[in-house]
Amino acid sequence: MIKIDHVSFVYDQAEFGGRIEDINLTIEDGRVVLLCGESGSGKTTFTRLINGLIPSYYEGELTGEVYIDDLCVSREPLYKTAARVGSVFQNPKSQFYTVLADTEIVFACENLGMPREEILSRFDETVSSMHIEKLLGRNLFRMSGGEKQRIACASVDALRPDILVLDEPSSNLDISGIRDLRRIIALWKQAGKTVIICEHRLSWLKGLADRVIVFDSGRVSEDLPAEAFWLRTPEELHRAGLRAPFALSAIKADPAADSSGSLVFRGFEYKYKKASAESLHIHDLAVPEGSVVAVLGDNGAGKSTFARCLCGLEKKCSGVVTYQGKNYKTKDRIDLCYMVMQDVNHQLFAQSVLEETLLGSALAKGENPEAAASEVLEKLDLLEYKELHPMSLSGGQRQRVAIASAVASGRDVIVYDEPTSGLDYRHMKDVAGYIGRLAGTGRTQFVITHDAELVAECCDYYVFIKDGNVVRSGRWNGEDVDFISAYFADEGKEQACRA
Repeated sequence: MIKIDHVSFVYDQAEFGGRIEDINLTIEDGRVVLLCGESGSGKTTFTRLINGLIPSYYEGELTGEVYIDDLCVSREPLYKTAARVGSVFQNPKSQFYTVLADTEIVFACENLGMPREEILSRFDETVSSMHIEKLLGRNLFRMSGGEKQRIACASVDALRPDILVLDEPSSNLDISGIRDLRRIIALWKQAGKTVIICEHRLSWLKGLADRVIVFDSGRVSEDLPAEAFWLRTPEELHRAGLRAPFALSAIKADPAADSSGSLVFRGFEYKYKKASAESLHIHDLAVPEGSVVAVLGDNGAGKSTFARCLCGLEKKCSGVVTYQGKNYKTKDRIDLCYMVMQDVNHQLFAQSVLEETLLGSALAKGENPEAAASEVLEKLDLLEYKELHPMSLSGGQRQRVAIASAVASGRDVIVYDEPTSGLDYRHMKDVAGYIGRLAGTGRTQFVITHDAELVAECCDYYVFIKDGNVVRSGRWNGEDVDFISAYFADEGKEQACRA
């Protein structure tokens, strides 16, 4: 049992997250508990209290006590808490210590000094129960996001903790990956584990979570049974700053004529070194200029490869992109396109958010670049952080910094790879709104996403990729809305993918 006894906490360094105030609750054994609320409401801070990262790693002013049965978390060394509480972070890469799946699964057990026979036994049991035999022997850094998440869960499972804490576990997963994650959590629930899940994407937990705790400004605003929570309408959830399930119903069929020009792909092909087949083969595709294009499909379908080739990042990509009557080969497309990567840590270089926004941007050449950049940051709710180092911000905030840099770049084509991963409803709306406003300036934008609400909010065209091929594309007419709705709704996914 977890007991939070009138706990308050504020970080010494405010950029580490939101504070919490006077939390007083008990979590019974064997329950799946969903923590939700807007970014900065205190959800992640709450999980850090349970897994012992507060106060062992994150320093600040702590009052009250956190108990796991007879263990007082704040008074014991972190290794004792780790034996009882396992954690899976938003980005699984951040908790990997080895290169291969096999060694990662057993790393924590070895680190705790378990006997060899016990480690091997746990390894076999975890691999068998989680059905990850096909992932053994593979390099972790060549896996998809969903595969990495499964290995992170397996490494925690091997420790046999009674409590598991997951922070935004679905943020980078496609529907298939979410299905695998749901099955893993159901397995833990069946084994009597206590599972605490901090999430923005809520719908996949329907029927799995037993209890929902809603945070607001560092306090628990609601604590209710999951059955009561799911009775709420999408409008009620949105008013509380929460995501709603299956928002594709918000898409209105729009058979409007295409714009006068198109961005055309011809002979667009790419093959990774040592791959047995091409990873991308788009023979002929035309996308209306000025449109916001949802690039959809499962993990591994070729969406990110498509984006990298479009932006000229893969030098051996064959084919030509034609834009406004001009043919752009690979090296030419670097000046035409700007890409916001899925892992934005790879593209943040400056010492402050303001400097990052101006780095290599068109705004830097204007009369008052700082004022122009500040205007962009204000619209993305980042102005108060402009003097902070980008890497000191939360994952969602870093994502918005990269988007601000894309906006400031002045490029005609912008590609976003999962731009709303880890974002709450309000900030997703902010990003969608800004993408919509950019579309009004004539820029063509490609949005690689698994976020149904984002697609409904701002995309007016879609491209569906499977096995490196564009199997379907178009504007929103009734048939296309049904196709994409079925894909996101999961139960109709297989029929949709065969279409």
